[in-house]
Amino acid sequence: MIHRPRLHFLDRELIERIISEAIDILCQLGCTIHNREALDLLSDSGARVEPDRYQVFFTRDLIESAIKDAPSAFALFDILGNQTHDFSQNNIYFTPGSAAIHILDHRSQEIRKPATGDYIEFCQVVSGLQFIDSQSTAFIPADVHEKISDSYRLYLSLLYCEKPVVTGAFTVESFQIMKDMQVAVRGSEKRLAAKPLTVFSCCPTSPLKWCEVTSQNLLDCARYRIPVEFISMPLSGFMAPVTLVGTLVAHTAETLSGLVLSQLKNPGTPVLYGGSPAIFDIRYETTPMGAVETQMIDCAYNEIGKYLNLPTQAYISLSDAKVLDAQAGLESAMGATLAALSGINNISGPGMLDFENCQSLEKLVLDNEICRMSYRLTKGITPKEDFPARSRFEELLKEKHLLISDHTRKFLTEEIHFPGPVINRANLSRWKTEGKQTLGQRARQEVEKLIRDYTPSRLDSQIQKGLSAMMEREARRHGMEKLPPHQT
Repeated sequence: MIHRPRLHFLDRELIERIISEAIDILCQLGCTIHNREALDLLSDSGARVEPDRYQVFFTRDLIESAIKDAPSAFALFDILGNQTHDFSQNNIYFTPGSAAIHILDHRSQEIRKPATGDYIEFCQVVSGLQFIDSQSTAFIPADVHEKISDSYRLYLSLLYCEKPVVTGAFTVESFQIMKDMQVAVRGSEKRLAAKPLTVFSCCPTSPLKWCEVTSQNLLDCARYRIPVEFISMPLSGFMAPVTLVGTLVAHTAETLSGLVLSQLKNPGTPVLYGGSPAIFDIRYETTPMGAVETQMIDCAYNEIGKYLNLPTQAYISLSDAKVLDAQAGLESAMGATLAALSGINNISGPGMLDFENCQSLEKLVLDNEICRMSYRLTKGITPKEDFPARSRFEELLKEKHLLISDHTRKFLTEEIHFPGPVINRANLSRWKTEGKQTLGQRARQEVEKLIRDYTPSRLDSQIQKGLSAMMEREARRHGMEKLPPHQT
């Protein structure tokens, strides 16, 4: 019998009290929603709406109905239509952090604005990382018009990497082309709904508010049954109570408000009960994603999501460091470990530095090793032909080792996961002989190797041409005569 190690921060009574308080807040204090379609939908469904103030007062029945309608699991599929994710129970998957405005250049080691070439290299690296399960629209290329920066990221992702994509729209208008691109890959809206290709991030604004763009994105995703992840971002001591429990109440209320909208629009819309909350460091006025308290909040709201029978997501395996240093490693590793032990289904963050503002390809290949270790951790410790033990030890005493034992050869790679070249396990003399390389040097070499060995996507060439035509039309609509040069 497999015993999976688990981590818990909340007991059942506390979970139920947090949910009850969140529902009370939504019913008595309400939520601001700057979207007429959403207001009409809620009003028609029994909520009290004050349209002049864009204020909605939910009912307990609405919230409980949405919880029942939301699916407890859903699958995600790659570009070619192969299933890659089963968001159910405590299955875990890793995806890079999203929407950074900077990149740590692996050649110059400078933090700068990213461009198209950087994004293509990101896709090439992600394609070769075994333990990064999906890609994300990780950063914002600065060499295209800001009005197409969201759709352009998805376009490049669909061209250069076969893995499914965690993404999001920056405007109401750009959702249409982002949806059309996915339909072009799948062939029809029906096929896209049957085999989802992306997860869209939809973010309420703390405290208790939905802006027009994010609420419309949420409704549009629900219309086409495109999975969404709710990214509530309360800040402990600033935009939420300073206590972790108080922050969890705020997060629960904001997430439940989004859940109601999605399920009213289209019952059964796939969702991830997610977020990116953080404590607020009043000394620097920053939101440390690597803080242990932030990670505790993430793991705790995952328990709330599981209690509600919903798959979950969190921004947790990332760092606030500015370079690939010891801080980057310890914060990311601790977050990934806690997330894996908590059973968070979609763990977002690998590659990220500087409070979600910077993506690093070198850190991404290091984080791939952290993900590898996390997967091994969740498998726990189970007997594998270990009992009775006497015969194994008789063999050991006779042969003086078990290096070529049948038992060793059968279970070696299953029981022990060996890291890639980024992690050094050589002894001191061999390390010196091989050049005394630092982790940073090894990570840069691995990035360059992954880019050099990249295998182009197998997406049909006609579909690729169609995507390019769509993106070029969208660029021209916003005054760009042509897109930055790149080759598929």
